Amino acid sequence: MKKYLLDTNICIFFLKGKNNIISKIEDVGEQNCFISEMTVAELKFGAENSKIKEEMKKIVAPFIKKFTIIPIFDSLDIYAAEKARLRKIGMIIDDFDLLIGATAIYHNMVLATNNVSHLNRLNNIMIEDWLN
Repeated sequence: MKKYLLDTNICIFFLKGKNNIISKIEDVGEQNCFISEMTVAELKFGAENSKIKEEMKKIVAPFIKKFTIIPIFDSLDIYAAEKARLRKIGMIIDDFDLLIGATAIYHNMVLATNNVSHLNRLNNIMIEDWLN
C-alpha cells in the first residue's frame, strides 16, 4: 500500500472541509497518511496568525494528532542537494516546500499536494495532485 505525505495545502483544504480531501484520505486510509514537521510548523503558524487564533488552535491541534509526524532530519541531505541543484538552474522553491518534498523522497512516500508546478522540479519525487 502506498504511503502519503500530506502537503500543508492539502491539510488546509481538509481543515476547511473543501475539495473532498476528507473522502480522499478515507479512500487511501488514514493510517497511510503522514505529515511532516514542516507542515506542523506551517499549521501552527497559520493558527497563531489567524484573527480567530484560539478557535484555530482548537481545530489544528486535534488534526495534527490524527497523523504520524515525520521528522525532517533524515531528509536534509536530499534537501541540500536539491536546493543547490535548483539554485544552479534558477528554479528555486520555498525552503519549507523543499523540506516537505525531500522528506517524501527520503521516505519513498507519495506527496499529496496541489503545488505540483513547484514540487515536480524535485528529482525522484512521486506526486499526486489531490485537487485534480
